[in-house]
Amino acid sequence: MNELLIELSEISPREFFGQQNEHIELLKKYFPKLKIVARGSNIRVFGDEEMLDEFDKRFTMLMDHFGKYNKLDENTIERVLSSNSEEDYSTSKESGETIVHGISGKVIKAQTANQRKMVELSKHNDLLFAIGPAGTGKTYTGVALAVKALKEKQVKRIILTRPAVEAGENLGFLPGDLKEKLDPYMQPLYDALRDMIPHEKLEIFIEKGVIQIAPLAFMRGRTLDHAFVILDEAQNTTHAQMKMFLTRMGKNAKFLITGDPGQIDLPRRVISGLKEALLILKDVKGVGMIYLDDKDVIRHRLVKKVIAAYKTIEHND
Repeated sequence: MNELLIELSEISPREFFGQQNEHIELLKKYFPKLKIVARGSNIRVFGDEEMLDEFDKRFTMLMDHFGKYNKLDENTIERVLSSNSEEDYSTSKESGETIVHGISGKVIKAQTANQRKMVELSKHNDLLFAIGPAGTGKTYTGVALAVKALKEKQVKRIILTRPAVEAGENLGFLPGDLKEKLDPYMQPLYDALRDMIPHEKLEIFIEKGVIQIAPLAFMRGRTLDHAFVILDEAQNTTHAQMKMFLTRMGKNAKFLITGDPGQIDLPRRVISGLKEALLILKDVKGVGMIYLDDKDVIRHRLVKKVIAAYKTIEHND
């Protein structure tokens, strides 16, 4: 039996191995044919040569990641162990830096490789599509980018919008006036903003129109310039709505479109404007596209498993 000895230098074993060696236990699950023993700052691994080489490669990737970000968690380990190369789970150091400081100095930064790519793409493209399932942080990262642009005076306002189609609901049947009807529907956007802007300041911004949250229908006839505009839940746009939205783009504007093509709530036989736009704009210069997946899920770890389970039955339909 072959042996591999790895010594952690300039890395805290306690932080790297996790509480009660939980990160080592995760490694054991991924490499069941190897015997892995962690003591002090050393890790000894026993097994056949080919598996030891693979372990050495993955462990080096984990150490490199920890060296860059001073952080290691279950999600990161899973991404690193299931990636083909560093490009799949990491990008340049700059893109991993803080996007914006939120409430009480909370540091808001891209958490995953694809979120970091999303941040990079937004720097070089005025129109960006961020596509992926629920929980991948596409909307939250987008709102952080918009708040950063506003704070740095790159734009004069933030406009957040969604098509008024809810899963199984029609706004016309909800009680109350328009604002009362829309507030719960727009809640995820409010939630993200509340993490990043103090309550009083946010209320003033909304009152003065510096931050606008409105259904997509309200964009008709407007030219959106000097603005960071986010269209959320874009899979529920029709052809006409998507074309209308894309042609609102004015001077010094940034447009971010987020959506999950697997969660379309449109009537049957109505083509999603998002799916269509992704096809016809994929080769247009200045248009960026990033596809997030279950490796980017940063909600409860069960969400990742739920997405994977549904993906299986949806592919079999």
